[in-house]
Amino acid sequence: MALSWNEIKDRALQFSKEWADTSNEEADAKPFLVEFFNVFGITRKRVSTFEHKVKKLDDRDGYIDLLWKGTILIEMKSRGKNLDKAYQQAIDYTHGLKQHELPKYILICDFENFRLYDLEESKTIEFQLKDLVQNVQHFGYLLGYQKKLYKEQDPANIRAAELMGKLHDRLEEIGYTGHPLEVYLVRILFLLFAEDTTIFNKDQFQEYVEQRTAIDGSDLAGKLQELFQVLNTAEDKRFKNLDEQLADFPYVNGKLFEEILPTASFDTKMRQALLDCCILDWSKISPAIFGSMFQSVMNPKERRNLGAHYTSEKNILKLIKPLFLDELWAEFESIKTNKNKLPAFHKKVSELKFLDPACGCGNFLVITYRELRLLEMEILRASNTSGQGFLNIGEIIWLNVDMMYGIEYEEFPARIAEVAMWLIDHQMNMQISNEFGQYFVRLPLTKSAKIVHGDALETEWESVVATSDLNYILGNPPFIGANIMTQLQRNQIVKELDNCKGSGTLDYVSGWYIKAAKYIQNTDIKVAFVSTNSIVQGEQTNILWGQMLNIYDIKIHFAHRTFKWSNEAKGNAAVFCVIIGFANFDIVKKSIFEYEDIKGEAHEIKANNINPYLVDATNIIIGRRSKPLCKVPEMIKGSSPTDGGFLLLSDDDKCNLVNEDKDNINFIKRYVGSFEFINNKSRWCLWLKNVSPQEIKINKKLLIRLDSVKNFRLKSTKAATRRWADLPSLFIEERQPTDDYIIIPRVSSENRKYIPIGYLKSDNIISDSAFALEKSTLFHFGILTSVMHMSWTSIVCGRLKSDYRYSNTIVYNNFPWPENPTEKQIANIEAAAQKVLDARLQFPTSSLADLYDPLTMPPALVKAHNELDKMVDLAYRPQAFASEANRMVFLFELYEKYTKDLFSKEKVKKTKKKEIK
Repeated sequence: MALSWNEIKDRALQFSKEWADTSNEEADAKPFLVEFFNVFGITRKRVSTFEHKVKKLDDRDGYIDLLWKGTILIEMKSRGKNLDKAYQQAIDYTHGLKQHELPKYILICDFENFRLYDLEESKTIEFQLKDLVQNVQHFGYLLGYQKKLYKEQDPANIRAAELMGKLHDRLEEIGYTGHPLEVYLVRILFLLFAEDTTIFNKDQFQEYVEQRTAIDGSDLAGKLQELFQVLNTAEDKRFKNLDEQLADFPYVNGKLFEEILPTASFDTKMRQALLDCCILDWSKISPAIFGSMFQSVMNPKERRNLGAHYTSEKNILKLIKPLFLDELWAEFESIKTNKNKLPAFHKKVSELKFLDPACGCGNFLVITYRELRLLEMEILRASNTSGQGFLNIGEIIWLNVDMMYGIEYEEFPARIAEVAMWLIDHQMNMQISNEFGQYFVRLPLTKSAKIVHGDALETEWESVVATSDLNYILGNPPFIGANIMTQLQRNQIVKELDNCKGSGTLDYVSGWYIKAAKYIQNTDIKVAFVSTNSIVQGEQTNILWGQMLNIYDIKIHFAHRTFKWSNEAKGNAAVFCVIIGFANFDIVKKSIFEYEDIKGEAHEIKANNINPYLVDATNIIIGRRSKPLCKVPEMIKGSSPTDGGFLLLSDDDKCNLVNEDKDNINFIKRYVGSFEFINNKSRWCLWLKNVSPQEIKINKKLLIRLDSVKNFRLKSTKAATRRWADLPSLFIEERQPTDDYIIIPRVSSENRKYIPIGYLKSDNIISDSAFALEKSTLFHFGILTSVMHMSWTSIVCGRLKSDYRYSNTIVYNNFPWPENPTEKQIANIEAAAQKVLDARLQFPTSSLADLYDPLTMPPALVKAHNELDKMVDLAYRPQAFASEANRMVFLFELYEKYTKDLFSKEKVKKTKKKEIK
């Protein structure tokens, strides 16, 4: 067991006095170093060698005074010798070392002066022998202490997961699979971490494998089984004649090594794979990140995108800070100088309990626990202003891993989560040991996080942790869209929402929202989930939040509006998320975290109320509306052929038909959908409405295509489609405008400030991938292509990934148009709208995709849109809108006014349709 820092300091003082007059390198170097290691309670023979022979760059032999492979190289010189030359000599020696032997530190010493080089951080510490007691902390690495840095992504985490992946593959190849393999790897993970973080002695597991097993690996499996048994057995219950090296391992307990596994089988390569894992410094591995990476090694497909799907620390902090952490820190700051209040606050923090009902490998629980332990450390510092320390820090560390609860569908990540909690607990214990000068480790493991292996939507959360004990629910439930859910998953969602209308169209994450809402009724429990932004956009909002608000009386306390799911990993998944914090009670201080750029940083906005669209407005829920809210033209979806592609034509198809018979041009129309319109692409269709049977019958090419349409429809599983097989020349859904119309794409990139809309002649057949607005004016065009309408669209519409998914029934029919605009306001909007169209015409060879690309949008078009936006804003109110959020508050208030029948019958005055230039 490692010494406490207090004892180390006592030994350092004695060492300084005993060796104060030593000066001769040859006579005194070895005993000096033996006693130096003894200061830290380390037997030099176990870790290092004197006079280690190496080949220098000039191919001559060199001898390192002392080498602890992979840790430190020490070069001793007689008192007064040049230490710079000694350092250069040490560097020369490193060229003859193998990769895994290279030291992290070099110590140069002339008995009086110490110079410690940190090769990883390029830092140098210098002090004299008499000051060793003030500098012992710089040698913490000898005991395994590491300064922990938490990063979004660390190459060490990726390297560790890759090495574990190799070991996993080797075991799987020989047939060691399933549950035993999962438990085996979790045990190996613990062993690797333990020997680099002072749970075990430094390199204790690696040395056991190297020294006690054959190179061919033939006896390795048996030796590991022996080790597992020893780790699960208390010292006083072990065999009296147990091998000394095995007996040195501490009693771990925690049920980690309790289960008896089938004995594996190793060979040379597998043994080497394990040793490669040992060489890595596992003290640098983050339990918060590595767990998910470790899980990914079980799946070769996931391994290709190693680290792409874990929840980054940055995103976890976005959730836990407003959920509870900021509030706790604020309370601490208010009482930290009051020693009478600190114990009660410490007790309060220690009694908090957290549940992650989709915990995966425990990322949220690990980070939450780590942050609470950091707060506890500050509480202890504030309680120790006298600087006298504590008699036993084990008695004043009140937080433990049993405050964390989780539910996980798969067994392997559930077990990883349990181990990850022990690992982060040990890391925090090491920080406190450093802080207060006492070594503290929790062995044997007596407490653990309660991670239940089960389906969270089928498990009674009350059976995991009682509502009377719980304080917070948090996590990121599965990102599974409604269109890719299994029937079982869909049935679960429908059941959770009590078979309410439309519940089968909800994403899987909605089940966690409803289940949490039920669970927290009449409690003070707060909840926060990361989820896809689909649940606060489009029709899903109406269905899910209709129940959340009206049945379960849920109040949203804070929310992060849409941001890009990012962890800086290669192969990063393109997911766009929100974070929503809620409870069954209301609070005064609410916050919306707004992103100017969904890839950027958030800024906080104080809110009076947060509605389901994450806007500071009343709790309005916008459902489908069959007719427009205001007196404006109806918007219709385009036509759909349902033809197997046989009524649709490419440029080549069109040319072939026309070349065969020039009269065929009479049957061909331009076919325009969102993609064709935005990208200026050609597509055509056979439009045979009102064409006589005789004209069709004499055209063999047409007959072949129509026969194919008929056969395609007959094979449909839908009865209605099969009935249309009798009319193969017609589109099944035909909604073609008879007059010129405005086309509105159904899908458009979120990168554009405006959805590109425009005018088409009536002989352009509009597909069902777009909407048409017939009998419209420049006034309608101007409003629809304004930033005001885009603000409404960005909040209310559904999304396809991050792209806007426009809807006539949700977006257009609910849009609150200006209230009683004057003739002058209408004229100004129409004039500005015409300028937008004129600006487009200046670039006849450019597609709308090019014109509305944020990087290539022409200045003339930008200027025209800015002028139009100003005119539209003035039609709503004379004051300017300071922000997107400001617009949305106004629009929701206006919508609420209109839907309360306070809207004048004269909403939009009739205007003459202007000729389009």
